Amino acid sequence: MSRRVAAAALAAALLAAPLLLDDYHLSLSCYIGMNALVAVGLVLLTGVSGLTSFGQAAFVGMGAYASAVWTTSPAVPAALGSWATSPWVALPVALSLAALAALGLGAVTLRLAGHYLPLGTIAWGLSLYFLFGNLEALGGHTGLSGIPPVPVLGLALASPRAFHLLTWAVVLGAVLATRNLLDSRAGRAIRALKGGRLMAESMGVDTARMRAVVFLVAALQAATAGWLYAHFQRFVNPTPFSLHAGIEFLFMGVVGGIGEVWGALAGAGLVTVAMQWLRDVLPRLVGQAGDFELVVFGIAMVAVLQRSPQGLWPLLARRVPPPPRRLDPGAPPLPRRAMPPRGEPLLEVRAVVKRFGGLTAVDGVSLSVRAGEIVGLVGPNGAGKSTLFDVLSGVADPDAGEVRLRGHAVQGRSQRAIAALGLCRTFQHAQLVTVMSAVENAALGAHRRGRRGVLAAAWRLDRAEETRLLGEAARQLFRVGLGADPWRPAGTLPLGQQRLLEVARALCADPCLLLLDEPAAGLRHLEKRALAELLWSLRREGMSVLLVEHDAEFVWGLADQVVVMDFGRIIAAGPPAEVRRDPRVVEAWLGAEG
Repeated sequence: MSRRVAAAALAAALLAAPLLLDDYHLSLSCYIGMNALVAVGLVLLTGVSGLTSFGQAAFVGMGAYASAVWTTSPAVPAALGSWATSPWVALPVALSLAALAALGLGAVTLRLAGHYLPLGTIAWGLSLYFLFGNLEALGGHTGLSGIPPVPVLGLALASPRAFHLLTWAVVLGAVLATRNLLDSRAGRAIRALKGGRLMAESMGVDTARMRAVVFLVAALQAATAGWLYAHFQRFVNPTPFSLHAGIEFLFMGVVGGIGEVWGALAGAGLVTVAMQWLRDVLPRLVGQAGDFELVVFGIAMVAVLQRSPQGLWPLLARRVPPPPRRLDPGAPPLPRRAMPPRGEPLLEVRAVVKRFGGLTAVDGVSLSVRAGEIVGLVGPNGAGKSTLFDVLSGVADPDAGEVRLRGHAVQGRSQRAIAALGLCRTFQHAQLVTVMSAVENAALGAHRRGRRGVLAAAWRLDRAEETRLLGEAARQLFRVGLGADPWRPAGTLPLGQQRLLEVARALCADPCLLLLDEPAAGLRHLEKRALAELLWSLRREGMSVLLVEHDAEFVWGLADQVVVMDFGRIIAAGPPAEVRRDPRVVEAWLGAEG
């Protein structure tokens, strides 16, 4: 069975449910949908972006209370007219309030890292829960009642049978929009947030902005679930929006498969049904009331996650393979930057110093790279080469000295600003988004060359641009010899091919200066020869290359100029034949090879 057939079967089952199920099971289905809506946001926030949040129940409560107050307060019709009390008017009001809260809380919370981030979400989740219960305007712990049902074409959706289709229409819309978002330029940037922020910044991704966007989207989905809940229950009090509920929402995502959008539906369905069944059965078995379902459920879920640590969806997905994906070979190429005239000074490094505490990693280094030139930066381990790369690319600011790229001072600029000037790099240890395919990783390098954002991606308005970005990525994969299987997950590639994939990603950025950190490590002889030919072709096109490499023979046969570092200082620089004979180079690095 294909995924399209499975999706069509799910849609047919949801359409048929009001004809086949009683009100109890339809109510349960509505609760599953509302929970799934929150879990979809958590997949995006926690599973994809790596931002763990226990506070999503507070956003659900915010959406519910905002709509409840708006539709029941006598002050609203008095000020605006009776039409303003419609739940459909209350929806944008609730979303606006949730957006403002998300932007404010995100500005503080997203600055935290490690375990401080989830602790921060617990703190404001608890604060908002107690705020709901202590404000008289919100009904205190008693809550608010008399909330009107949602009207559709003059019909009030006051029963589970009527509300069911609305709930699932919203949920499936959110699922499709989220999947569309992840399958886009913005989605690749979001996927890079989890463990790859340094790399993403060097590709031109504004990671701080993308984290805020993800936080906002998850909050809006949770607030929408709260709006549905308020007008389904027609009564709200603080209990459903506690920290316990926030943990339960997160658990739904984890059980279903926290990295998969459809897994949110599976997790919400399993957890909601299991909890309801245990609440009904256990009191009769034990002979007394109590929260016994939490004990049994916790044990059962630990057992489930031991058997399937990635959640349920990967097990289900094996039986429902995704449709094959194709690239458009006729996609128009992206615009190219004009290369500087050959021989023009491109990169100038003057007396750069970088210290880490009492260690001077780079000590007064000066070098230059001209347009259309390949420069090898070599030396023993610990010589300071990779630290110098970090200074050149904006990862670290120099403590002294100056770096100029195309006449512009680099120090103090962000990685994104330096990338915009035409510098792109690879890393000493390959930094890829391993769950993405090779072509998607390469297309991440072209992020700065696209313009379409989150809303366009969610509604598939970015397809023309996306075709061109993926087409550019495919062309660069062929250039480095990885074009045969562009949809292969990057994490399954051998180390040498992962390094070639990093080169392809850097080329997608259309740089005029390419910094390559040990690109030949892990490559076989023929692969190194192909890499050398690629770099020569780039030089003929006017691109400059500064590479760090430990393979001496590879450097001697490739570079126009060689710079040798030792203990943070340059000990020799010049044409390869001259540097190779320098006694200091022989002593520090080459040994018997000299």
